[in-house]
Amino acid sequence: MHPAVKTPESSFKQKPPPPGRIKITRALKSLLEQKEFSAITTAEIARIAGVTDALIYKYFKDKRDLLHQVLSEYLEQYRTQITLDLKGIKGALNQLRKLIWSHINVYATNRVFARILLIEVRNYPDYYKSETYGRVKEYSDIVLQIINEGIHNREIRDDLPPRLLRHSILGSIEQVCLSGIIFDKRIDPDVLTEQLCAFIFKGIERRDIR
Repeated sequence: MHPAVKTPESSFKQKPPPPGRIKITRALKSLLEQKEFSAITTAEIARIAGVTDALIYKYFKDKRDLLHQVLSEYLEQYRTQITLDLKGIKGALNQLRKLIWSHINVYATNRVFARILLIEVRNYPDYYKSETYGRVKEYSDIVLQIINEGIHNREIRDDLPPRLLRHSILGSIEQVCLSGIIFDKRIDPDVLTEQLCAFIFKGIERRDIR
């Protein structure tokens, strides 16, 4: 039996945020549905949230810190969902197929999340030192755990570095979705999952000669 994916212990558990903070993050999410982050001002965020500019700076260092917090919320929701989705699925390759579909689907259905993660934050070095990036690593650890279990259970080749396999899977997902995200085109999770799995699994699946 393939071991169930373990839920990573999160170091980010916090008390429920204050109502004003919730209003601010919701306001930014709403604005990001309409325009690029660079075109949004803190005054605009405050107006949509129904708060003062000063309250934004009470909870966030600056506008980019607010963006990181919005992304962090999306990441935690997705990590929790994929952990639940993987429960009861036997086999590393089956789990990877489900994870690939879920990853593509969240990009297809939540374009604000996709644009923040793939376009808005990665060009800034501070992102890689942030709490938000810690959530990204929690998710990537789930992928690595599945790969390692697949190697242990002789489903996945043991002559390829697990971290390289993880990079290949996550990088492939981003590449097939990126143009759709940038140009706001349709992304089909079913079609892209089948294409990616056919390509990736052919290279990593173990085929012992008997």
